Amino acid sequence: MTEQLPRHPEPATGSGEPHHAKPDSPLDDPRTLQILATEHWSLLATRSLSWSESFARAGLFLSVVSATAVALALVGQATDFGDRFVAFALVMLPVDLFVGLATFTRLDEVNGEDAIWVAGMNRIRHAYLEVNPALAPYFITGATDDPAGMEKTFGIHRPGNALAHWIVTMPGMVAVIDGVLAGLIVGLAVNAVAHMAMQEAIIAGAVVGVILPTVLALRSQRSLRWLMGAYRPRFRSDGTTHHGWDDLADPDRRKDGPRQPGS
Repeated sequence: MTEQLPRHPEPATGSGEPHHAKPDSPLDDPRTLQILATEHWSLLATRSLSWSESFARAGLFLSVVSATAVALALVGQATDFGDRFVAFALVMLPVDLFVGLATFTRLDEVNGEDAIWVAGMNRIRHAYLEVNPALAPYFITGATDDPAGMEKTFGIHRPGNALAHWIVTMPGMVAVIDGVLAGLIVGLAVNAVAHMAMQEAIIAGAVVGVILPTVLALRSQRSLRWLMGAYRPRFRSDGTTHHGWDDLADPDRRKDGPRQPGS
């Protein structure tokens, strides 16, 4: 007869299951770094897709404008730049302007989406530094998800004017081209319908060509103001922005507690 060894009972818990110690912080979980790295690569891939869409849309718009310019040149030679040329131009140029406005709108939206993806990656870097603060000297991008941290990740390293920066961006360049197209349409239409002198038609077109990019710039600023006002950073830095992005947000809303972006 074999002797049975006594069994040691497992510590009892209220649920009747073995007790598992919970980590003090989510970052203490050994799976945390793998989860954060997966999310980091996911945000990088999403940002890459957004930029690919921006380049594709801008390229499509410029291709349409180039094709229209070639067509106008051929029709102009065939019609001696007469009334039929003007009629053809007034059909083609509004189509170009529509494509340009749609492109500008989407590029403006992509810029806002890109800011959210950058804020998400900054949050993950902040988690990396919580795991190992000694890595801070090796990060050149932002580790806070406030406007100053996002600006650091975007690579803005010197003071400047937000409007001047907007003009050289992709939406700004598309807006200028849209203004030129709108000016051409108005100039041709005024000259053809009202039989205005060429000088007066040029002045009317120039006025419209300046007004439209200005309106689009104000729209971009209002969109950015809304985004900065709706966004709630979780980790703030002590620095200030170079281009005054902090001033675009509502001060009362910036004092609120951390919330999810867009809440």
